[in-house]
Amino acid sequence: MGEFDLIQRYFKSQSHPSADAVPVGIGDDCAVINPTPGMQWLVSSDMLVEGRHFLSTVAPERLGHKALAVNLSDLAACGATPRAFTLALSLPRVDETFLSGFARGLFALAQAHDIALVGGDTTAGPLNICITVMGEVPRGQALLRSGARVGDDVYVSGQTLGDARLALEVFRGQASLASAAEFEQVRRAMECPQPRAQLGLALRGVAHSAIDVSDGLLGDLGHILKASGVGARLDVDALPRSAVLAGQDLALQREYGLAGGDDYELVFTAPSDAAGRAAVAAAAAASGTPVQRIGAIEAEPGLRLHDAAGLALSAAAFSSFDHFKTP
Repeated sequence: MGEFDLIQRYFKSQSHPSADAVPVGIGDDCAVINPTPGMQWLVSSDMLVEGRHFLSTVAPERLGHKALAVNLSDLAACGATPRAFTLALSLPRVDETFLSGFARGLFALAQAHDIALVGGDTTAGPLNICITVMGEVPRGQALLRSGARVGDDVYVSGQTLGDARLALEVFRGQASLASAAEFEQVRRAMECPQPRAQLGLALRGVAHSAIDVSDGLLGDLGHILKASGVGARLDVDALPRSAVLAGQDLALQREYGLAGGDDYELVFTAPSDAAGRAAVAAAAAASGTPVQRIGAIEAEPGLRLHDAAGLALSAAAFSSFDHFKTP
């Protein structure tokens, strides 16, 4: 099967963009996209490299899902409505079983979020996936990292922070679980993250700042603090965790929750007054996404951690993921 047959069979034939929004999609030198009047476009790219971002044992359908999910998570963090995406795919060979499963997972998520594949590239080489997403927000309403204000509450979404890291450590032989069902639960968290798109939309006009948790809560929150010129105080025992993670040693629970990475939840800041907290609760309810208040923004730079008893912990003991450090 040649390159263009591959594109036609697995990608072009399954992409059905709106003719109004995308008058020209896959099949020309460039896609042609009509922006919605009054909107600003947001663009983000994420690359997944085998052995660095995913294991060779992952099912192709889950890999297709995750490749798009991690990009949709960036749009969610900015409060953007997904519109279109491109796919650049490097393959060591044409494997029709792999391509069928990958495309199935990719397009199932694309359809769920009403986002169209509009172009990209394929080539021979090591397995590598790069997706670029495009979304839109009303002018001036994008959630950014730079808006946190002193006195804001700090929140994180979801109920399973740290499960993806736990699954990775089970694969590495550094952690064990009581049952196959527990392993499947945390493995699914690692391989099938759910982008918090509806929560991101609901937080527009409510949150002051936001970011998605991809490299670890502390590292990603640190980007907000740096961009906003503020500090924060966090209660490490307020972090949401699953029953599976809660069965691990407390030190590991804290490490995986604070610095595990691959969670793709949203961490955001919002006003701490009664009206602000009510608005956050309403956004969580409207989006069907649980959120947990875990700390507060402070004027003093830096990040200060404490446990449920108020005892201070060292933030330096937790290191988030870095692409150019040995995993």
